[in-house]
Amino acid sequence: MSASKLRCCSPAGVLFLVLVTVPQLLIGAGYPTPRESDFQIQNFEFASGEVLSELNLHYTTIGQPRLDASGSVVNAVLIMHGTTGYGGGFLSEQFAGGLFGPGQLLDAERYYIILTDAIGHGESSRPSDGLHMKFPKYNYDDMVRAQYRLLTEHLGVDHLRLVMGTSMGGMHTWVWGYTYPDLMDALMPLASLPVEIAGRNRMMRKMIIDSVRADPEWNGGEYEEQPPGLISAVHPLIFMVSSPLQWQKEAPTREQAEVFLEARIQRYAGGLDANDLIYQFDSSRDYDPSLHLEKIIAPLVAINSADDQVNPPELGILEREIVRVPRGRAVLLPITDETRGHGTHSIPAIWGPYLEELLAESEPVD
Repeated sequence: MSASKLRCCSPAGVLFLVLVTVPQLLIGAGYPTPRESDFQIQNFEFASGEVLSELNLHYTTIGQPRLDASGSVVNAVLIMHGTTGYGGGFLSEQFAGGLFGPGQLLDAERYYIILTDAIGHGESSRPSDGLHMKFPKYNYDDMVRAQYRLLTEHLGVDHLRLVMGTSMGGMHTWVWGYTYPDLMDALMPLASLPVEIAGRNRMMRKMIIDSVRADPEWNGGEYEEQPPGLISAVHPLIFMVSSPLQWQKEAPTREQAEVFLEARIQRYAGGLDANDLIYQFDSSRDYDPSLHLEKIIAPLVAINSADDQVNPPELGILEREIVRVPRGRAVLLPITDETRGHGTHSIPAIWGPYLEELLAESEPVD
């Protein structure tokens, strides 16, 4: 792997990045008020051939679109969430507070930030709305295509300054890159790999799905209360988002570890629906950007962390595949006191400098 394709910053480098970014985090609350709304698509046809008479897409915007002389939006940034998440989840002090404030990398006075709730998530259409297991079996292509229609048909955005996402949203970023290659200036997938989901990753997803479906109280999706199998499904989910170094420090005794675990089980299970969870984890079943990587023409920086239990670096997949992306680079963040496993994707204090480089590299020429 050439140095131009794979980059890794030292632990000292990561510490420096965190220290210089902290003052920005303290003033990050000054971004414009987020606005939530919905877009309905009539008779949306899924890749499976199923049709939903009305598909609702919920979204949040921050800032205002800026138009060029031809009337095209030039400052739109699409940011996509992970599995079980929602767009508004980015409005935290850690994420929005480090990116969207005055003078920050994605200053919302300068950029038009778009945060979508993907199909099956947040306040967008999902199985738990009433169709339960009769809801169309959506996949990542459906989710991206619906987002494209939201942008182009409803928001009037026909060009994106940046497409980025975390975890599932990172995988959607790869799909955006080859499905609509001329639509964006830059791409940043975080905590993802551009290949079919297989090996341990698929095994954990199947454990989650099977834990629900094997519970008699799930009742084919027609339950009135969340079935106990939902708790069993949370167990592999916890391993997926675990951070061994941080969790050892936070729970150094048996008693603390058990309290720590129970708190996370209750936190995760309390915000989940069993049917929605099945669909959310099954939607990655035919994801495989490796078939299309040469089609991605915009500059792309893919960032993973070495303590990510979903995309462990020893697989060597990102290093192998990034060479096929014409303007692609890979960054592997080493394990430090600042990284948080898979959740490092939501800490711009760590990876922000790479975003800054990408924005500079992809700045449109007037």
